[in-house]
Amino acid sequence: MKGRKSLRVITQIHDNTFRKHTGVGLGNFDGLHIGHMALINTLISECKLNDLHSVVYTFTKHPETMLRKTLMNQLITTNEQKTKILESTALDTLYYKEFDEDFSRLSPEEFIKNILIDTLNVRLTVVGFNYRFGYKGKGDIEYLKKSGEKYGFRVIVIPPVKVKSEIVSSTLIRDYIKKGKMERVFQLLGRHFSLYGTVVAGRRMGRTLGFPTANIIAHPKMVVPANGVYITKTKYGSKWMNSITNVGIAPTLREDSTFSIETHLLDYDEDIYGKDIEVCFIQKLRDEKKYDNIEALKKQVAEDIKRVRCYWEVLK
Repeated sequence: MKGRKSLRVITQIHDNTFRKHTGVGLGNFDGLHIGHMALINTLISECKLNDLHSVVYTFTKHPETMLRKTLMNQLITTNEQKTKILESTALDTLYYKEFDEDFSRLSPEEFIKNILIDTLNVRLTVVGFNYRFGYKGKGDIEYLKKSGEKYGFRVIVIPPVKVKSEIVSSTLIRDYIKKGKMERVFQLLGRHFSLYGTVVAGRRMGRTLGFPTANIIAHPKMVVPANGVYITKTKYGSKWMNSITNVGIAPTLREDSTFSIETHLLDYDEDIYGKDIEVCFIQKLRDEKKYDNIEALKKQVAEDIKRVRCYWEVLK
């Protein structure tokens, strides 16, 4: 059986990059939530039916970080995570465009003519129901449809995807992450929210307590869950392990308010300092709390770990 081609990831386009006609999915795609995946899966299936090369056209940085200086530390997925997720689909090309000052000033007409027609050789666009483009977002879906009639490309608009009456959006998901509502995040993302990071040497207080932890520094642009203790799963190398993670300042152990993300891997005690791990947040157990003494903290951590083990036992 013929294996499928691997995903092509590009940041620049040359004259012959898209000699074949394309179908293009347009958007920021932060989080690649279930609404985004509905769009991308529609794109892929339509391209297969119409012999088009499927392309997701997105940005190296979220436009909001430049236009309004917001979302500076609020991303749900890094570009590396986006790429990894899309590698599991049948998408042909993932194009990361640099969103700079010049690009932000393109009029809707210039975007369609210069980018979609002349650069991407487009015959199909797939967009979300609230898609806007061009200088100050002046281009809307109606403008895109009229341009499609003018230049000869089809426009498919994906309607809102709802979960329990809420329209799925990156903004909504960020809000739930910041509130620690990880079960809801799972429903909207279609997978567990993850943080990737390198394990760094901390003060090793967890080992002193009898519960050694992996202290990670997450990507500085990522949104992080609300302070608290979480049931998690942690990936190191190719292995997934049950774990418990504290997000916050560990008030009983620290006199300062240094923020940290510390994960205790259940039944695993090898040294992983300097290694990269992925922590998936499953469910919040409790808020952070300052205890009167170390013994009270040790007792609580032991109880937390017992609850984590019970959680996974029930799922067996």
